[in-house]
Amino acid sequence: MVAKQKILIVDDDNNIAELISLYLTKECFETKIVNDGESALASLDDFKPNLILLDLMLPGIDGYQVCREIRTKNQVPIIMLSAKGEIFDKVLGLELGADDYMEKPFDSKELVARAKAVLRRYKTTAPQADTPAVDRVEYPDLIINRTDYSVVYMGKIVEMPPKELELLYFLASSPNHVFTREQLLDQIWGYEYIGDTRTVDVHIKRLREKIKDHDSWKLSTIWGIGYKFEVR
Repeated sequence: MVAKQKILIVDDDNNIAELISLYLTKECFETKIVNDGESALASLDDFKPNLILLDLMLPGIDGYQVCREIRTKNQVPIIMLSAKGEIFDKVLGLELGADDYMEKPFDSKELVARAKAVLRRYKTTAPQADTPAVDRVEYPDLIINRTDYSVVYMGKIVEMPPKELELLYFLASSPNHVFTREQLLDQIWGYEYIGDTRTVDVHIKRLREKIKDHDSWKLSTIWGIGYKFEVR
């Protein structure tokens, strides 16, 4: 029997949490509800979720701080839930390492669809007999391995959320090819992201903080169009 994927629901409103849990349970997910940030952090080790639905307005430690602390030790996908719909709030959530951001009130069916989309992106399967054992791209001082979701830069492993790695891998797999922000949203996020293309800019910014320009390659901005992985 295939084990159910686990989703941790972090929300201090039990009515909302129970409704989310009901929809997810119908889709054969295993869920756990906690009502504060401290319990969410504790559940990382005992529940071992495949995905976290994280409300921002929590008693004690707020959702932003919870996300920040999770990202210091775990790359589990996170979808933030909040009544705050300003671009600033969305960008801040993404910069802290969230993989998606949904405004309250939201449609429960859409939330389930987004959860499935996020889990599909980060699902790693065992290599088949007729497929290569390793799926990676290599450049001088840079190895991006999509088989084990690792990045080695200047001989050291660089920690990054799966979506950042996917974006870097996608660009590096097509050197010197210019992609628009819309194309990158479609390829990496896999569905119509509610927000604007600043999502891509935020992730590129985070990549540049971790992966500096090299003499042989760099992440280049093509003003007014998008980005490319430039190989010299």
